Amino acid sequence: MKLYAVIVAGGSGKRMGAEMPKQYLEISGRPVLMHTLERFKAFSDSIEIIAVLPENQLRFWSDLQKKYSFTVPHTLVKGGNTRFFSVRNGLKFVEEGIVAIHDGVRPFVSIDTIRRCFDTAEKLGNAIPVIPPSDALRMLSDQGSMPVNRLLVRQVQTPQVFHSALIKSAYQQDYLPEFTDDATVLEKTGVKINLVDGNRENIKITTPEDLIISAALLPVVS
Repeated sequence: MKLYAVIVAGGSGKRMGAEMPKQYLEISGRPVLMHTLERFKAFSDSIEIIAVLPENQLRFWSDLQKKYSFTVPHTLVKGGNTRFFSVRNGLKFVEEGIVAIHDGVRPFVSIDTIRRCFDTAEKLGNAIPVIPPSDALRMLSDQGSMPVNRLLVRQVQTPQVFHSALIKSAYQQDYLPEFTDDATVLEKTGVKINLVDGNRENIKITTPEDLIISAALLPVVS
């Protein structure tokens, strides 16, 4: 069955204290996004990668590929106004098969996590990676706050992987604010979501501290 990966990157570097969008900041001498694409190429040499970027960053990314002699094959696609519409644009380049949708600033997803997601999605139609929270949790309300049983809660990661026909059909819905990730888009159609183990190193780089952590993570994630 044909394999696809839609890698979505957008936003700015404001939370990082940088002028440059976070997907282009360097880890070990190369932009974050390049490391991310390489994870999926390492998983499968035949996977078709679709990178979805804001329109005003397409030429910049092309220049970066030349600068760093980056040769991982991928299709470059213009993003939308929100992540929902960016994913929808990327899915237009996906045919029948299994497709992973992944955050461009998660370069430390393990090959094992990717494999678990694809294997489960092939059997059951979809799979998303999750990890148990390591901290105590409290839920806020108008009356104050109350503890949450963390045994009943999971942190959701990407890649979220689907039979392509299922997720492409789901993305034809009108956008709703409750669509916080790809799983919620599919779930709205009545499909049950399947959970698999993620890897704790699979962080989403959003703060300057994450870059410091990343320098230590890069050599050890496999």
